[in-house]
Parts: sequence; C-alpha cells; structure tokens
Amino acid sequence: MRDRDDVNPRGLILAALMCTMMLAAMDTTIVSTAIPQIVADLGGFRLFSWLFSIYLLTQTVTIPIYGKLSDMFGRKPVLIVGTLIFLVGSAASSLSWNMVSLIMFRGAQGLGAGAIMATISTLAGDLYSVRERAPVQGWLSSVWGIAAIVGPLLGGAFAEYVSWRWIFLVNLPVGALALALIGTFLHEKFERGDPRIDYLGSVLVLASVGAVIFGLLQGGQAWLWSSWQSITVFATAVVLVAATVWTERRAAQPVMPGWLWRRRILAGSNLAVVGMGLVMMAPSSYLPTFLQSVQGLGPIAAGMVLASMSVGWPMASALSGRLYMRIGFRDAALIGALLIFLASGAFPLMPSPQPVWAVVLDQVTLGAGFGLMSTPLLVGVQSVVGWDERGVVTGANMFSRYLGQSLGAALFGAVFNAAVASRLAQAPASIARGLPKSINDIIRALHDASAGAAAKAYLRHSMDLATRHLFLDMTAVGVLILLVLLAVPRHFSVLSQKEK
Repeated sequence: MRDRDDVNPRGLILAALMCTMMLAAMDTTIVSTAIPQIVADLGGFRLFSWLFSIYLLTQTVTIPIYGKLSDMFGRKPVLIVGTLIFLVGSAASSLSWNMVSLIMFRGAQGLGAGAIMATISTLAGDLYSVRERAPVQGWLSSVWGIAAIVGPLLGGAFAEYVSWRWIFLVNLPVGALALALIGTFLHEKFERGDPRIDYLGSVLVLASVGAVIFGLLQGGQAWLWSSWQSITVFATAVVLVAATVWTERRAAQPVMPGWLWRRRILAGSNLAVVGMGLVMMAPSSYLPTFLQSVQGLGPIAAGMVLASMSVGWPMASALSGRLYMRIGFRDAALIGALLIFLASGAFPLMPSPQPVWAVVLDQVTLGAGFGLMSTPLLVGVQSVVGWDERGVVTGANMFSRYLGQSLGAALFGAVFNAAVASRLAQAPASIARGLPKSINDIIRALHDASAGAAAKAYLRHSMDLATRHLFLDMTAVGVLILLVLLAVPRHFSVLSQKEK
C-alpha cells in the first residue's frame, strides 16, 4: 500500500492540476468558434463535426484504462505521459495540412485528455481528506466555467487576428507550466507490487466502448438508426461487450473489475452519473441556437447565458462538502438531482418569449444541481475503496459521465430533429411554400431576407417547441436519476473482500 503523506505545497499542486485540466476543458470550446476559418483553410466541410467526435471518442474509451494504470503504476507517471501525449497532439494539430490530418491529431489529443480526466480527480482524492475534497472539486469545476467563457473568446480572437493554428499552440506553454509544477512538487510513495497488465481486456474495453460511442455519434447523423450500418455497429458492440465481460472475469488484474457492477453503491452512483451526463448535453448543444434563432440574442450573449450553468456548478460543488458531511453522500446527491429535475421542468413552463433573466436563473439552478450531485457521488465512491483501487472507481465515474454525454448527443439530437421535422410537415399550405425543405436549411432561412415574415415566425415557434421538448425529456431523465439514487444505500461503506 501507498504510504500517504501530506504533500507540500498542496496549493501549487492544485494549481498544476487546474492548469492541466484547463487543457482538456478548453480544447473543445476554443475550437468551436474557429471552425469557419479552419474549413476555409483546410477544406473538408462535411468532415468538420469529427473534430469534436473523435476527441470525445478517444477521450472516453481510454479513461477506464488510464484509471487502472494509475492504480498499478501511480498517478504521477500516468498524468505526465497523458499530458505529453496531449501536447504532442496539440503541436501536430497546429501543423495539419488537411481536415483528415487534423482529425487524426485531434484523436491524439483525446488520448491524452483521457489520462488527464482519469487521474486529476483521483489525485484530488489522494491528496485531500473527505471534508476537503468538496472545495477542491469546486476549484476544479471552476476550470470548466472559465473554459466555457474564455475558450470561445480566445478561439475567435486567434482565428480573426492571428491564425486558427494558435488555438492549439497556446496549449504548449500552459502544459509546460503544469508539467513543471507536477514534476517538482508531486511526490508519490507506494509499493508497486507485481502489476500484470490486462492487455486483452484493455483492447476489448477500447473496442467495445468505442463501437458503442461510434454508433451513437453516427446514428441519426451519418446514417439512419434503422440502417444496416447502425445495425452492424451495434451488433458488433454487443459481441465485443460480451467478450469483454468474459475476459475480465478471468483476468488476474482486470481493467474493469466485476465488483464495480456488483456493489449497489458503485453501480447506482455510476448509473446516476450517466443520467447526469445525458442531461448536460441538451442545453450545451441546443440552448445557444435557441437563444440566437428564437430570442434574437447575439453569439456572445447566447454564450454568456449558457456559461451561467458553469457559475452554479463550481459554487454548489464547493459548498457540497458541508452538506454531505452532515446528511451523507447519497442524500446530498439527491438534493442535486432534485434541482436538476426542477430546472429541467421549469423551462417548458416559461411564457414565450422566455425572459432572458429567467433562462439565466434556470441555467444557474441546473448547474447547481450538477455540482451538488457530481461531487458527493465522486467523493463518495472514492471513500469506499483504498488507494490501490481509487483510480479504477474514479475512472469508472468519469467514464460514466462521458458515456452519458454520448447518449445525450444521440438522443437529444433525434428528439430535436424529429420535433422540427414534424412541425415542418404540419405547416399550413399558405406558409409551407416559404419554408425550407430540409432541417439543415432552417438557420439559413431565418437569416434569409427573402423569406416571408410568417414563415420565419413559424420556424421560430417550431424551434421554441422543439427546445421545450428537449427540456421535457430532461425532466423525465431527472425522474430516473432520482429513482436510481433512491435505490443506492443511504450510507456508503468500505468494500469488503467478500463483496469484491
């Protein structure tokens, strides 16, 4: 076992962890505003969505692997190697010569980001007591709020005044500072033992999770859900998952040990986090479009409204420690889930047009729900295992959130598109002639001076209704999260060898 000492100075280590997390957090938001310039330079418009998809895919599938490796070899080497991979991917991305090469290098960035996400929260569990972890998670969560605001502004500034390539080069000095702080101040002492890397299990975990997420990302976008491509991908995923389960049951040191799913505390907490990740995707993906197309806000104002979610999250996360120390991890997470349910259900009840202040308040409440739910569950699952298994349970928790986000991207995309398509099909004949034939042309039609006022009003109303549908579905998911958490034991206790 690791001989745990207080590591001094912990404040500098926390600063290093925040710098490293900023790399992964800002890398999506900073790219989004530079897409027009990237496409104008490299071409490949039909492929640009893969700049985001490949990053999410490679990051998510590697999180469980890195979590296990950090238990076997220590957090520090895994974090350093992952950060180096991320920085190499960033430098290579800045040198891309076409869209395909940029997509490949973004995949390398995702491989590094997986290590960053898997180890930073685990290190917070190693370095800080249960009481201290809530404010620390609040600081780490604040990184996402900063990234949500600074990322788009910085990306737009680089793209307009310098070059889009600097959105990747800016990672290098930040990463160098983080590596210097980690290398200098983070010291680990633990008995390495006789680690046996589960190579076959690792490959199967990567392949099975990759197939599931690839199918979710492509379904309803590149091909229909009922197409032979979707059927083939998901059938392959089922076979791979079955092979993974069979292999992991027989492995000496499995990447995804069976006790992760046999224990109600861990399985229930992770399932609830899947639901939280799913809910996160609806406002993140569609609220800015709604605010610009229906409410008439500018891009920056719409981004600021969405960023208000990132205000409530770190504040609630930082304050959650007092709550879970008093009422327990499960009940604190229940309060967070209740806020998610209430915020999701409040949006469809707002009058049309929705007051901007009310939308901001709703997003702050939603973010507070995420903070009050995610931190108690993360700290809770970390508290039921020892150091040598904390990486696995933290990796499983982070993986569950990103899996939920992949599910949310697929589910809410299908809901939104179906709602808008239904409205277009039901349009009165007097308006139908002025409406676009395809959902892809709706935004263009709203900004087309030749489109009639009646057609534009109908389109705005259609998008309003579709957005309300999304929040109704979020409300339904909120109910499921509450039910899952109610099934989780109220008091978290340490896993016994028999339960493992």
